[in-house]
Order: sequence, then C-alpha cells, then structure tokens
Amino acid sequence: MSFESVRLASFRNLEDGEVATGAERVFLVGENGQGKTNFLEALYYLSFASSFRGPVDAEAARRGTSAFCLSGRTGSPLRGTVDEIQVRWESKVKEIRRNDKVIRDRKELVEINPAIVFCHEDYAFAAGEPERRRYFFDQAAGLVSLGYLDSLRDYKRVLKQRNAALKNGGGGDLLDLLDQQLAAAGMELIAARSRLRSNFNDTFSSRYEAVSLLGERVSLKYRPNWPEDAGFDAVLEKLASRRSEEQALGTSLSGPHRDRWSFDLDGRDFAATASTGQLRLLSLTLRMVQAEYYTASTERLPVLLLDDVLLELDRDKRKRFLELLPPSSQAFFTFLPGESWEDYSKGSALVYEVRNGRFED
Repeated sequence: MSFESVRLASFRNLEDGEVATGAERVFLVGENGQGKTNFLEALYYLSFASSFRGPVDAEAARRGTSAFCLSGRTGSPLRGTVDEIQVRWESKVKEIRRNDKVIRDRKELVEINPAIVFCHEDYAFAAGEPERRRYFFDQAAGLVSLGYLDSLRDYKRVLKQRNAALKNGGGGDLLDLLDQQLAAAGMELIAARSRLRSNFNDTFSSRYEAVSLLGERVSLKYRPNWPEDAGFDAVLEKLASRRSEEQALGTSLSGPHRDRWSFDLDGRDFAATASTGQLRLLSLTLRMVQAEYYTASTERLPVLLLDDVLLELDRDKRKRFLELLPPSSQAFFTFLPGESWEDYSKGSALVYEVRNGRFED
C-alpha cells in the first residue's frame, strides 16, 4: 500500500488542506522547524493512530485548538484497492475510521498500511534504557503477528493486576491464579522473542558490517528473564520463590518485562563503548532489518519514513546504507536545503519545499 494523498486539519504547524503524495519517493526539503517531521508524523498516525514521538495526542493539535483530523487515501496497484483512513482527535477522544467505518482496535491498521520510521528518537534503541529496546523488538514482532500483540496485551494486563495484588496484600489464592496467567502469557512472549532474535541476528550482523566496515561481527543478544527452556511448572516455582520479596516491594521482579536485548561483540556489550556514530548506525540498522523482516514474513512492502537520519552518517556510509535500503511500497525523505536529494531519487518522485507548514512543489 502507498499514500496517494493526505488531508490535514489543525495538525501541528501544518497548513490545512490536501497534499498529493502519489509517487514512489517523496522528498520534503526545508529548514528545521518548518514542518517536515510533522508531516512524517501525520503519515505515521495514519498507519498506527499514534505518534512515533510518544503519547502526545494533545500536543499534536495546533496551538490554540483542542482537535485535529488527518485523512489519507491509500492504494495498492497490485490489489487494485483504495482505502480512506481517517484519524480524528478531539477533547481527549480519538476516533479511527476506514472507509467511514469505525475501527475499534488500532491493531487493525497494521494490516492496512504499515510504516517504518527512521527517526532521531531511534537512537535510544542503541543507547537508551532496556525498555526502549524491548519496545523496538515488540514493535517488530507485532508488525508481522497480531497474535503477538494480543499476548503482549494479555501479559501487561495480568502484570498490572498482579502488581496491584502485591501492593494491596492480595491473598495467596489470587496470586496463585495470577501467577498461572502471567506464566502462560509470558512464556508465549519469550518464545516469540527468541524466534525474532533468530530471524534478526544474521541479517543484522551482515548489514551492520556492510555499512560500518568495522571488521568485526556485532550480533544481537537476547537474555530472557525466565530461561527459554523453562517449563510452565518451573516458571511457577520461580514466581513463588520470590513472592515474599515482591510483596515487601509491591512489584513483580521477574518476567518478560525485565528481558534484556544487547549488541554483542566478542562477548562484551558493544553499545557500552561504541561511538555516537556507531550507536546511530546500530539504530538505523535495526530499522533496516525490521523492514526486511516485515517483507519476508508478510510478502508485503512497508512505507518507509526517513527523517534526516541519513545526514548523520558520513558520505561513504550513507551511500552504502542506501544501497542496502530495503524495497518499499513508498518512501518519504526529509532534507535540509542544499542537500543533494537527487542522489536518492529512484522511480517516480515528488519534491516539496516546506516553509512554515506549507508545501510548495
């Protein structure tokens, strides 16, 4: 699927109106703060009904307003289908529609027009806290399996209930029941994450080396908080063994919410000593492999959103990265004035100069 046009109303600093986007590659050129990233954010909203900047719905409404509305016309030349996706937020209420029919669950959008964004915030996947890496890999798994999203939701729901019971002095019968539910959902997550690691690892290592020319193999390491080969009873025993400590602290101390992902180089944590440039390339490579994994798993092409991130690589690395950029149904790039966007042109292209939220071709 690809975006043929996008209509904007009261979204950040972007001018109200329709922007034509019916090309294989769309280039947004302008100074910082003019609205380039805001437009990519609008596309992401139309893909997932959320922002890649975090839970910021209220901030996305134009200053002085309490609502915004986005609509996108998407098409698939191969399938001959056209969809109209609308996301409206008003007074803390979000409504999502597909062809004027209300969508009750955001996960339905994943099957329509998924986008993969390469943005500055991705740096946290390499250099940030463990939960940021878990977020990335959960997202990668959820893009190809709605069942994974269901398991993740189930686990988070039970974890919340269990933490409440631990804080409020819940009885042993209640905690025994919650332990069984937590173990069942958690073991599904660990099994899925282990499969994801296997599918990601070789591709990640080869792509990172091809761009970085480091001369050494950087691999992904997944360390589940519960042993991968542990049976259901063994997990229950582990939960029971820590119950007194957890009741004293009022929180769950073991489970997939404490899993760890790291970048391994000869048995050491590569991210701990990597340069800023190496860390940035780690995050870009994760996104590259995410796009490849999505296509390999679904036989569909994603929309790629690249927000100035290539400008942080030196010219040679940028060239090598672009040569490996996965195929997509459509790609959007942002550039500063004077940057040679022409080097990235491939197939049909649209170029917009972005000034104060306005798009001029």
